[in-house]
Amino acid sequence: MTQRLGVARALQASPPHALVDTLREVLAEGYGALSVELLLADHGATALAPFGAAGAAATPVPVANSAEGRAFGSQQPRSRTRQGGIVEHHLPVTVRGERTGVLTVRLPVERSLPEAVDDLVHVAGVLGHELLVAERDTDVYRRARRISRLSLAAEMQWQLLPASACSAAEYAIGAQLEPAYDSHGDNYDWASDADELTLAVTDGTGTGVAASMLTHLAVNALRNARRAGIGIEDQAALADQAVYAQYRGAAHVSTLLLCFDLANGRVQAVDAGSPQLWRLRRRTVERIELDGQMPLGMFEETHYKPQEFEVLPGDRLLIVSDGVYGARSPRGEAYVERALARTIHAGRLLPAADVPRAVLRDLAAHRDAASPDDSLVLCVDWFGRQGDPAAGPGRAADAGDGPL
Repeated sequence: MTQRLGVARALQASPPHALVDTLREVLAEGYGALSVELLLADHGATALAPFGAAGAAATPVPVANSAEGRAFGSQQPRSRTRQGGIVEHHLPVTVRGERTGVLTVRLPVERSLPEAVDDLVHVAGVLGHELLVAERDTDVYRRARRISRLSLAAEMQWQLLPASACSAAEYAIGAQLEPAYDSHGDNYDWASDADELTLAVTDGTGTGVAASMLTHLAVNALRNARRAGIGIEDQAALADQAVYAQYRGAAHVSTLLLCFDLANGRVQAVDAGSPQLWRLRRRTVERIELDGQMPLGMFEETHYKPQEFEVLPGDRLLIVSDGVYGARSPRGEAYVERALARTIHAGRLLPAADVPRAVLRDLAAHRDAASPDDSLVLCVDWFGRQGDPAAGPGRAADAGDGPL
């Protein structure tokens, strides 16, 4: 415990750009580490970019078919013995469900004791928190994550996104946006407190920087309204007014807003455009049909009405943008006709953080060509609140056959 505290204090006192160098020094002194390397997940979550001592990105390691990728995907530490009596430990770096990367520490075999590995797992978690703080003050970690150059529009979009995953006792969320290094205006957002989880998926008109500017206005208008503590119907109305005031109906933003009551699983929804909502309950996949209302900014002073439905423990919800459900195969079959439900069902045992990537991989194979539009997938696994009457015996049985 004393050594853990020493590592945490050293990281907290480290200059933001030098976290890995600091960690390398303290792990060498305290645990006999022969080398320490941080690998950061790239924006597409397909590769892990090694972060060097000088802050430079080396050759990326693929997430698929690599020891580091297996630790990243399983979110479990992985160890393997190398020649010369060296044990290589790959430790997930994760903060509240957000998968940042993998910490690789090489120890002499005689120092690779279970208690030392437990300490290193804890250290990887501390490093994750410190990276989040450090990114406010330095670009070195953001630079290392990029395996190719971001377009300006994509840069704007990534700065707007909350994270690619989040988890709490009641839920787990995973999201992915493609193409990762360019952008046409799709976006997602979320926020939670003690009582509610609010999700927003937006799809603005246009492409490039113009689409990103439109999305920035809409998302920040929604955030501004949400932080004022008002309901999602008024959030939509105020964002609608902000977009209309700027564009006078020449541009609009399709939006799906969901507000989950964490205590009982009741969900309020405002469907203001194109994102679709799908549900996996036990082994049944179906679309949740909502009453479509006007996209934000299309007309002046649109009034929005919320609808309500319920999620049960074990339910999985998927929100997909039109770049997903509207994609067509070379034969003209829309992805939404059969392939989407099949993919949702096939991935029912995956954690929420892995589901969007699995859907986007299948989508790429289905359309067999590059898409001119963004493709966004957001997955919510609903666990419910422990001890909640809503999770009674009948619903517990549902959860047992669900995606978890």
